[in-house]
Amino acid sequence: MATTVFERSRPDQRIVAAALDGSRLKPFWLDDLPRRVAFPRYSGTRSADLVVVGGGYTGLWTALQAKQRDPDARVVILEAKSIAWAASGRNGGFCEASLTHGELNGENRFPRELEQLTRLGVENLDEIETTVRELSLDCDFERTGALAVALEKYQLEDLRAAHNGTTEIFFDGEAMRAEVNSPTYLGGLWSMRETAMVHPAKLAMELARACTDAGVEIFENTLVTGLDSELRSGPVSVMTKDGFVAADRVALATNVFPSLLKRFRLHTVPVYDYVLMTEPLSDAQLASIGWDRRQGIADTGNQFHYYRLSADNRILWGGYDAIYHYGGRIRAEYEDRPDSFEKLARHFFTTFPQIEGVKFTHRWAGVIDTSSRFCAFFGRARQGRVAHAAGFTGLGVGASRFAANVMLDHLAGLDTERTNLQMVKSMPVPFPPEPAAYAGVQASRWALNRADHNEGRRNLLLRTLDAVGLGFDS
Repeated sequence: MATTVFERSRPDQRIVAAALDGSRLKPFWLDDLPRRVAFPRYSGTRSADLVVVGGGYTGLWTALQAKQRDPDARVVILEAKSIAWAASGRNGGFCEASLTHGELNGENRFPRELEQLTRLGVENLDEIETTVRELSLDCDFERTGALAVALEKYQLEDLRAAHNGTTEIFFDGEAMRAEVNSPTYLGGLWSMRETAMVHPAKLAMELARACTDAGVEIFENTLVTGLDSELRSGPVSVMTKDGFVAADRVALATNVFPSLLKRFRLHTVPVYDYVLMTEPLSDAQLASIGWDRRQGIADTGNQFHYYRLSADNRILWGGYDAIYHYGGRIRAEYEDRPDSFEKLARHFFTTFPQIEGVKFTHRWAGVIDTSSRFCAFFGRARQGRVAHAAGFTGLGVGASRFAANVMLDHLAGLDTERTNLQMVKSMPVPFPPEPAAYAGVQASRWALNRADHNEGRRNLLLRTLDAVGLGFDS
């Protein structure tokens, strides 16, 4: 097999060890919150027009937009732990327009409506930007666009073909290294319109503030244990350890965690993603890289890295490894995986050798709600009184707002452009139960690694998975 640039240009292990030494096992974004507002735990009984289960982006956008649609609605959020503790406070802060996990995935799965989905995604990102401005959400929002960079020659053709001279700008190797200076870059594509950078935890906390300003009641440390509805109409009881809420409508926004609707529990698997954050770069370090336009960056292998600058000029560096644990278990101890952090650090210094000596202050992991089609799916239950959305597969920062609108349309019984999308009407292929799920994911990871070492060529296993709708990438 051929080697990749990360094997051809390995940094000294002492550089890697020194950079990781002293790093804190905690999401930087949560450490960087100026303040953390706590919400009470729920107990007792009450009624509500809408109960939202889950206080991440999907739940917060659902609650906020429900109040924007009907300011008199009684809306309650029940969060099992605390706002922003899970994916909404751990992600890379890429707020993408894409609703389909990129154009290629959308073209493969929804070719007839790709143009429509692209338009709706850009409109959704525009509306997020408008909301940030109008509600004064302090979340470091920057509409920078994103760079896709080629590290191997075979990756250049698709990037060059996407150039349109206006919103998609191709750079050859020299021009790309003038834009952002890495010896690994052979070329790149700047997608100018479709990506913003955001501080993830600040966005979540600011959405929570906007919700409470609008009259939403938020409860933390309140695990929902089940739904109960004895009649085919009337309220649904949202059960907690210390009481229940009688809800006319319920929106389930639990994402990676087991759905309260058992029929959807095999439609996602929890995949761990790992992230590093550097200390703030000095002026000299930053000048050695360039990066004046502060785009988000991702390389274009099957196993890829994503990286970006924070507001104080740290580099967030994540991705590549995608780790699934047998049985779909989600455990705190899985967040500290030295092999993944060391691999990320090695790849970082291969990419930016000129800033040898920079330290990583934080390392962390988060769980991605991976669906077999890599983008959100939607469901309804209890005669339309319960709506569900999950499966964002790592691109939920922006798409969660779109999903919230889909759920609200469903709960209101509305016939809209969103609800008529094939993407919304269809369901992904469920993952098989164990032990097949674990074996399939491990085999897919092995095959994807081989493809990255074989000029991107997908072997029979990957082609078969693609054909049955179970294609997998990191």
